[in-house]
Amino acid sequence: MTTTLLQLHDELPLTCSRTGTCCHGKQVFLNPWELACLAQEKQISVREFRDLYCDFGGILLRFDGKKDKQGFPACSQYIENFGCSVHRGRSLACRLFPLGRQVQHGEGKYIFLGDKFPCLNGCSEVLNLPRLSVENYLVGQETAVFEQAQDAYLEVMQNLADLAFELLLDTGLAGTGETKTLAAWRKLGNTSPTELAQQIGTEWLEALLFPNLDCSKENVMDFISQHNENLQQLAQNQFASLDDFASIHEASVQMMRMALYLAKALGANPEGLAEYWVEVAKGNGGCE
Repeated sequence: MTTTLLQLHDELPLTCSRTGTCCHGKQVFLNPWELACLAQEKQISVREFRDLYCDFGGILLRFDGKKDKQGFPACSQYIENFGCSVHRGRSLACRLFPLGRQVQHGEGKYIFLGDKFPCLNGCSEVLNLPRLSVENYLVGQETAVFEQAQDAYLEVMQNLADLAFELLLDTGLAGTGETKTLAAWRKLGNTSPTELAQQIGTEWLEALLFPNLDCSKENVMDFISQHNENLQQLAQNQFASLDDFASIHEASVQMMRMALYLAKALGANPEGLAEYWVEVAKGNGGCE
């Protein structure tokens, strides 16, 4: 994937300081592979890590530690005067900070919005550190494999949405003229992640968040490919024998819940995606 640098300063600090500007008052979303990496680094199960340190059902890292001088709470993994306790397993968002990354039309773009990097303003320790180019900074942060994982999970998200489309359009449900399914899809775009997790239910949520696979960096694509296959197989097992439109409707809505919940974990816009997918379905015979 090509990368484009937009609105970036030429250089970044070599590393982060122990004062932890990057570790206070942030929102760090996690895809399932990142969740597994953090749990492995913490030497606990993924379920335990989720229950102890995550919000939104397991896709948002909890920031509930001691507040800094600006009143921002620390990440649950931050240790004062030490730094990140799971540094080797930290997520893409943590590795990129203070940069952001957008994927549009298959192209990754790094962005920074502001006049001054917060780590240069809030962490006096970094002022005298050597400077790196953005390219070398990203290499040092080992972002490449985490970007691979993020992009691969975007495909998993689309695959889940495709199942929702198939259940609506290929089963005869759309042909009945019913309007409840697309109305439900649209509503899901505005549903909070916590509520989505509750609606998804234990079996499907655990299938999404706890795939029980090897999360080593060398096997990231195998991890996500097998995870995708497991989700597709679960859908096949549960939905292949559906023979009434009420059940097919609920199955389609369930797959859309999964897709939009994963979208939130990936930093995508669930509301925009739901609107887009509704319009695509309407263009192929769906009714609202």
